[in-house]
Amino acid sequence: MAVREFRLPDPGEGLVEADVVTWRVAVGDTVEVNDILLEIETSKSLVELPSPFAGTVTALLVAEGETADVGAPIITIDDGAAAPAAAPRVGAPASTPSAADPAEARAVEPSDGMSGAGDGGRRVPNLIGYGPRTGETRRRPRKRGADGDQQTHDQLSGTFATDVPVSRRTDDRVALAPAAPAPAAPVAPLPAPGPAAPEPVLRGGAVLAKPPVRKLAKDLGLDLGTVTGTGPGGVVTRDDVTAAAAAAVAPPAPPVLAPVAAARVDGAGDVRIPVRGVRKATAEAMVRSAFTAPHVTEWLTCDVTASMELLERVRARREFREVRVSPLLLVAKAVCLALGRTPELNAFWDEPAQEIVQLSAVNLGIAAATPRGLVVPNIKGAQALGLLELAQAVNALVATAREGRTAPADMARGSFTITNVGTFGVDAGTPILNPGESGILCLGQIARRPWVVGTGADERIEPRWVTTLAVSFDHRLADGAQGSTFLADVAQVLGDPGLGLLF
Repeated sequence: MAVREFRLPDPGEGLVEADVVTWRVAVGDTVEVNDILLEIETSKSLVELPSPFAGTVTALLVAEGETADVGAPIITIDDGAAAPAAAPRVGAPASTPSAADPAEARAVEPSDGMSGAGDGGRRVPNLIGYGPRTGETRRRPRKRGADGDQQTHDQLSGTFATDVPVSRRTDDRVALAPAAPAPAAPVAPLPAPGPAAPEPVLRGGAVLAKPPVRKLAKDLGLDLGTVTGTGPGGVVTRDDVTAAAAAAVAPPAPPVLAPVAAARVDGAGDVRIPVRGVRKATAEAMVRSAFTAPHVTEWLTCDVTASMELLERVRARREFREVRVSPLLLVAKAVCLALGRTPELNAFWDEPAQEIVQLSAVNLGIAAATPRGLVVPNIKGAQALGLLELAQAVNALVATAREGRTAPADMARGSFTITNVGTFGVDAGTPILNPGESGILCLGQIARRPWVVGTGADERIEPRWVTTLAVSFDHRLADGAQGSTFLADVAQVLGDPGLGLLF
């Protein structure tokens, strides 16, 4: 039997370490290839690691809450099988050493999930990030057609035959081992007759729901036939599915995160939480940004009543009924339009080249507060998206971030960020730049306030939807004129969305 070590792979972006958040397996558990072994936390996201081989777990080498270096062994798994015997070469003498020999077994069998096969083993593609491994693969049997070409029944039927194992490759030939007869499947006894199960009752025929709603129900394990549709004509909506799922099961317990699990109470009763993962990366980035880029912050309070009215009309449109639409969507659109007129705020400072690089695309970051800390994934090429596409991108980005599943690539190469403190009932703030970016907009709460409208004799005070915008920008890349122009443009578009046609 071979005990294999699984080493921590590189989770991406050149990271050198990761924290073990949760083990999904325990010693003695049996795992299959691609079963999730554990969940790790990097400085950017949570990542699930699948098993590169099958077997029985023999040891967990890193405890939950501990940090492991990339390449360090974290778990051992016993594959439960002896080293496979190598098939003899075609025309080779009987004295050819087999894989049962210890020296050749070491050359054939890798010692961990990161390394590949030795020179004596045939390389088989393995999971991404784990490198090649040695193993047995299977090939479809071929049969020669009437025209002499090699064809297979599987190519015609779209299936794959798996009854002929392929042994180690020799030169340009492949020695085929004889297929072992498949054991006869045991015949299960017929169940005793009993009362027939009641057939499901369909209320009014087939369930009416759009494909995204059906997929959501499938992901939640919910039978659409049990959901009452509240949409036009009884159509099941996304809200119907989420409400039914929430009523069917109790809310899941929040995940136990590594920093929380590692927290301890000292002798004075104070709670000490190790600075790791996203919190550590955020702290380092904010210090670097605050003491590298000279920040300037400007404020503007504006009437956004027209945008709130537009938002209600957008929500009523058919194509937006399955999409969550919030004021953040219109702010994001206004920012993209305003950046087209002030490219100085969609740029970065290239210190080695001593150049200001103004970007052609807006990679719009959306700051998302998560249980693990603040993360800022971005929408690539946001300036080219229509309102519906932008809404879908924002919703997907925020949902993924809150689940802790944001990929490192989704947080790279951002050019401008929006942070929304209004959701916490805060009017505004002085945001710190995301490192490498030249601007960030802070959106305060949108609330009803008395506002002077009209001019001259028609001037009066009315309750209006009002918010405060604050923009921080890097004074090396933009002057007060550019920062002020950008902020005024955003406010004008939110105050009169029709002005967006002029940009």
